[in-house]
Amino acid sequence: MIKCLVALSIGLTLALSSVIEAAPPSSFNAAKRIAEREIYHDQSETFYCGCTFDFEHGPDLDSCGYEVRKQPARANRIEWEHVMPAYDFGRQRQCWQQGGRDNCRRTDPVFQMMEADLHNLVPAIGEVNGDRSNMRFAMVNSPAHEYGACDAAVSFEERAFQPPANRRGDIARTYWYMRDTYGIQISRQQQQLFTAWAAQDPVDSWELERNRRIAAIQGNGNPHVSDEELPPAPELVTPSSVLENLPSAPSALTGFSCETRKTCGQMSSCEEAYYHLLQCGNGRLDGDNDGVPCEAICR
Repeated sequence: MIKCLVALSIGLTLALSSVIEAAPPSSFNAAKRIAEREIYHDQSETFYCGCTFDFEHGPDLDSCGYEVRKQPARANRIEWEHVMPAYDFGRQRQCWQQGGRDNCRRTDPVFQMMEADLHNLVPAIGEVNGDRSNMRFAMVNSPAHEYGACDAAVSFEERAFQPPANRRGDIARTYWYMRDTYGIQISRQQQQLFTAWAAQDPVDSWELERNRRIAAIQGNGNPHVSDEELPPAPELVTPSSVLENLPSAPSALTGFSCETRKTCGQMSSCEEAYYHLLQCGNGRLDGDNDGVPCEAICR
């Protein structure tokens, strides 16, 4: 009888501990530790290139025929990639306008939550993560720097990154999750691309399992991955509350179009420049990554 009570007590303690721990990570650093220990502990393939890896020794580049483009040290380590870059979700916050990423980390709880969201984090070869940076996802046209047998390409001329076919749906569903959870704007062109990618690359078994693991830890699943019953996320902000914190400049963005990719010299106003930066994803307009496009007209 005593043994049964002890066993029951231990079981209840463990269950209570798991409930208490089911909360969003408190920071990006905390999210990386949780992802390594509780989500990817039994997974051994990098996101873009499919190289086998372990977190201590890095990727086995020979396992996927990876060829180092330029940075051997970074190519031999694993980094946590934000599928939607911090630049994309950060530049739409007022804190970014007032001091960039460091300021957002210090002062903005919503940015902290976005940066630490486990749904948006994947393990990648460091060199690929660095090359991709905050480039938009696209099908590249100009000659691209390849990584040997790794089916990913980056075009520095176009500032575009082309992921392998088996990751394109994952990327689309992650972007939709960030859009719907935090009110992040996605350009019409990107939306059309992601719709095609999601159809071409449907949800696989690991994407489903990853979603379940994150839901158990963080408290919410990605509905674009699965419509199964998963815990709600009352801690997460609503899109309307996020949009209240958008910088004031883009509020009058009407009458413009993403059909033509423009330079700063072709902009008729600061409002049009903001439209092309935020709605069309034209990162070239913000050369110093401070969230302000075409500073000659947007001072």
